[in-house]
Amino acid sequence: MAKLVDELRQVPLFSGLSQRQLKQLARGFKEREFRPGTSMVRQGEMSGVGFFVITGGEASVSVDGMEVAKLGPGDHFGELALISEQVRSATVTAEGPLQCLVMAFWDFRRFAKENPDVTWKLLQHLVGLLTEERNRRAQAALQTS
Repeated sequence: MAKLVDELRQVPLFSGLSQRQLKQLARGFKEREFRPGTSMVRQGEMSGVGFFVITGGEASVSVDGMEVAKLGPGDHFGELALISEQVRSATVTAEGPLQCLVMAFWDFRRFAKENPDVTWKLLQHLVGLLTEERNRRAQAALQTS
């Protein structure tokens, strides 16, 4: 459990949590390994598994079939799925053997009810991500016009 708590502490989203909160949060995570070529989430599909933290290996992120990012140890994806069971906005695929910590929507929901301050922090983080994405799209639109 101590190793898991240390890994979660490295995730910017959880960096401000207390030791007690990190331990409580860690109980909802499962360690998973994925083979090369496995898509953990697919754009446009629903998924019960919400949030992923990469602990080893590399993954690619693609939107509409175009690679837009690479992720490695310490990176995470699927934050939106912790708040709402919506379709995925991107496909994330293991480039090689990939190790992740994974938390399902319903496990996070239980934790969030007991820790509303964490939910608020997550919402602030998500607003930041959405703002960055909106700015990126606006920049791209300006460059193509």
